[in-house]
Amino acid sequence: MAELTDSTAGAAPGTTPEPAGGGGWRAGLSGRRGQMLISALAVGVTIVAWQIGSWNYNPQLLPGPAKVAQGTGELSGSGLLWDSIAISLERVFKGWLLGSGIAIPLGLLAGVSRYARAALDPFIHFFRFVPALALTSLFILWFGIGETSKVNLVAYAALFVVLITTATGASSVNPDKVNSAQTLGANRRDVFFRVALPATFPSIFVGMRLALANAFLVIVAAEAIAAQEGIGFLIWNSRTFFRTDFMFVGIFCFGVLGFTCDRLWRLLGNTVLSRYLTGVGSY
Repeated sequence: MAELTDSTAGAAPGTTPEPAGGGGWRAGLSGRRGQMLISALAVGVTIVAWQIGSWNYNPQLLPGPAKVAQGTGELSGSGLLWDSIAISLERVFKGWLLGSGIAIPLGLLAGVSRYARAALDPFIHFFRFVPALALTSLFILWFGIGETSKVNLVAYAALFVVLITTATGASSVNPDKVNSAQTLGANRRDVFFRVALPATFPSIFVGMRLALANAFLVIVAAEAIAAQEGIGFLIWNSRTFFRTDFMFVGIFCFGVLGFTCDRLWRLLGNTVLSRYLTGVGSY
């Protein structure tokens, strides 16, 4: 009698074997190119749905992709778009770096010292629930309508995210590492700079990434209320002339700029800072 061949040979016990050839397309989509294809298809479907929606709605209120592209060309040709992008990015980065520069040492201090934590905790957990937008008018009164008020407002929005993640990372250092370093003769300064600080880098990295989003969120309000230039002002001023296409251009600029900055920050973490970020996931 001919010997029967078990098609499930090699399959793990208790699992259902994949049909022949059935996993090929899944394997293809699981790669980097496949993921990029899925993202491109999702964006394409969204643009098509947007265009269809604009046909069935008032185009003055919901301009389609073609109308927004036309508005982009108009703003680009006049130079207004590029000037607005440069000004907004400068404010975002200044505030983001200022807020992070203040938050990191405070977070490290709160993470490694219970006394510092007890002193800082009431202020951290009070002010981090006070929205930056609620302070917009006060910042204008205190710092004027110039760049200082906008940069400080962005710094305030970014500060607490970085502070909390940094303090969490510093307070979560494995005690065995600290004990091992002390056994080898490390003093408190050595433990901080050679053990606690490197172990906190992943938390600082993630906190600064999250804070970057906060910076972009706040700059819109800051430029809309007290500015004569920038993407936020462009969006706010466009309503006066009922140019919803210009408003969409500004909205998409913020999205594209934020997406690009986030990817560049991730690239920096995967290359230059990779040796310090072993505990950070791939997302």
